[in-house]
Amino acid sequence: MDQVDTILAQWHQERPDLDVGPMGIFGRLKRLTDHLSQEMAQLFRQHDLTAASFDVLATLRRAGPPYALSPSALISWTMVTSGTMTNRLDRLEAGGLIERRSNPEDGRGSVVALTDMGFRLIDQVVTEHVANQHRLINDLPPPLRAAMDEALRAWLARIDPPKGEPPVTPAPPA
Repeated sequence: MDQVDTILAQWHQERPDLDVGPMGIFGRLKRLTDHLSQEMAQLFRQHDLTAASFDVLATLRRAGPPYALSPSALISWTMVTSGTMTNRLDRLEAGGLIERRSNPEDGRGSVVALTDMGFRLIDQVVTEHVANQHRLINDLPPPLRAAMDEALRAWLARIDPPKGEPPVTPAPPA
């Protein structure tokens, strides 16, 4: 029994007319998300990053050379508002990790690119992040990991069906 089981038992006692089974799934997902987010945030803090700044840098890095995307592509991939993205980019630019360039293909537009320092940092942090994720999931047997991954994929597909890949508009090399 875990704490969620205790909560479910309390609800069953107080409201036996309710099927609180789904509450167990949501409660466990919430507790797990909170715990894992704290573990990952600790790693990001060691590099003066947040989960949000890591997300932007990682999105640029995995886009491939020239490690640059339009602001709209970044917004699509990270699923935040333009105002939120502007704040993130301002902080990353102030830290020397990204730079904004005019888009050579569209003089009115711009692209966001990793600086050399940003590239080196995200490569280091993503390596540590992946190792940290392995550490956090290491106690689960591989068949259970695979079953969880498949179940979550199926559930997510019903809630948030794939819409194709967000538009990726890499910038030409500088």
